Amino acid sequence: MLFVYFFSKSNSDKRFTVKSLTRRWQRSCGLLSLVAAVLVLFGSTLTAGIFEINREPINYKTTPVQDRIQLLKQRLEEGTAKLEWDEKRGWLPSMLKHLEVPASSQTLVFSKTSVQNTRITPARPRAVYFNDDTYVGWVQYGDVLELSAVDPKQGGIFYVLTQKNTDHPEIIRDQGDCLTCHSSSKTKGVPGYLVRSVFASDDGRPHFGYGTTTTDHTTPMKMRYGGWYVSGTYGEMRHRGNVIASDDRFNPIDPEKGANITDLNKLFRVEPYLDRGSDIVALMVLEHQSQMHNLITNASFDCRHAIHYQKIMNRALDRPMDHETESTRSRIIASGDKLVRYLLFCDEYQLESPIEGSSGFAKQFSSHGLRDGKGRSLRDFDLKQRMFRYPCSFLIYSDSFDELPAPLLAHVETRLINVLQGEDTSGEFDHLSPEDRGAILEILMETKPGFRGKVKALE
Repeated sequence: MLFVYFFSKSNSDKRFTVKSLTRRWQRSCGLLSLVAAVLVLFGSTLTAGIFEINREPINYKTTPVQDRIQLLKQRLEEGTAKLEWDEKRGWLPSMLKHLEVPASSQTLVFSKTSVQNTRITPARPRAVYFNDDTYVGWVQYGDVLELSAVDPKQGGIFYVLTQKNTDHPEIIRDQGDCLTCHSSSKTKGVPGYLVRSVFASDDGRPHFGYGTTTTDHTTPMKMRYGGWYVSGTYGEMRHRGNVIASDDRFNPIDPEKGANITDLNKLFRVEPYLDRGSDIVALMVLEHQSQMHNLITNASFDCRHAIHYQKIMNRALDRPMDHETESTRSRIIASGDKLVRYLLFCDEYQLESPIEGSSGFAKQFSSHGLRDGKGRSLRDFDLKQRMFRYPCSFLIYSDSFDELPAPLLAHVETRLINVLQGEDTSGEFDHLSPEDRGAILEILMETKPGFRGKVKALE
């Protein structure tokens, strides 16, 4: 198009000289090169689904972060915090206390799908502990504690802490090794998290030829938890957890052997761990929130890239810097709509039997919920037909959500309000009854700062 514009204008203007034509040609070539570069970057982002996170506008490695682990790291270096060594579990108990991560969140994975895979077996599973924004991995006789926390703007940030008794334990930020698995299509192309279901052999090695599944709240139960221990009851439903896969790829497991187990001590020695279980409710929350974090980060990165490229084009075309292009608006809408669908549990797997965990996780998790005047919270469980009583992700309260780029946040909240007020008739949200929508809207208006004003502004 630029070529056509250039030559058609040149032929119609008799005042143009060869010299001026040459200058215009050079400028157009420069502009074309710039446009081509932007299109290549834009196209590669869409095609590969992986962001160039160490370049503008993300600068993942060089941008200062303020996640929960980084803040603890700073306090340790300043001497205002101190870790206590435990002879059985190293820094783990003290680390969980400082990071406010409950032991009841313990989930246990016995597949060799971690950086310390040589230490992981069905007899010595890896323990994962978490709260809303922080994850801690512990392996018996492991060299390090595996740590990660969500920075509000940069997504998952990864660290290690050497399991060695010293007066000055040092938390070290990962320089890229963790991102081999934690920044891929399985994490929505951003630094983030995943729960994988695999078919694990008797030494923990996955049979990758049998297939793997990255799970979340939409995954059918029968495809979940391969390579994980699962404690609790769930009636007639079955999953892939608690069992070792055979060499028969057509019938690798017998799910009946792993069903409704409440005492994991029958499968391995549980005494070394902080909790005796691998609570199914904790696993369900972990699945949901891991991909919720990824989608928030993905939407943020996509919007920031779109705005960055838009500024480049505005500068090149001598347009106002705040001019919003149609492509930018389309990307914001697409990312925002995807976020709203996951936020409101579209396509959630419908439970076929009631679920009950084996630890105090469900009670502990719900106790942290912000409640409206009727005592309702987005952290209240259902566990009969679906995960939560009020299907809207509790991560709507997170700093990551609140710090989404302004145009993206505005679109997400507007779309969310339209859905909850019953104005969206697309059919995507038919799983939400009028009562569900009204309850979620009322809860948010009473518990999320500023939300009531945004609702009123749209009336």
